[in-house]
Amino acid sequence: MKILLVDDEHDLVSPLAERLSLRDIDADWVSSGEDALKKLQDTSYDLAVLDMKMPHMGGLELREKIHAIDPKMKYIFMTGHGSAADFNVATSKDGADCYLVKPVNIALLIEKMNTILAD
Repeated sequence: MKILLVDDEHDLVSPLAERLSLRDIDADWVSSGEDALKKLQDTSYDLAVLDMKMPHMGGLELREKIHAIDPKMKYIFMTGHGSAADFNVATSKDGADCYLVKPVNIALLIEKMNTILAD
């Protein structure tokens, strides 16, 4: 499983990638939507974990741009803002795969990744 983590919070995304790596999950991370799009030019991923709110390009906008590059990509969204109900309303037409609230529970994240990739 190859995962791309995208979050502007370095203190969250770097340790998260390291914790996934310790569990034999190949995880790259970047801190912006723009960097994610550059990374996707060279590397193929099974799943992207996207922060909903980032400067310049949030998770939903980034999902749209990634979809144009890789229509088979699966997604998990995470945020420290709002509620699951807010997220469901915002993404009901976007086909979002999963929503997690920060701080992300690593066991739950891995469970959701496995479930999404099994479909």
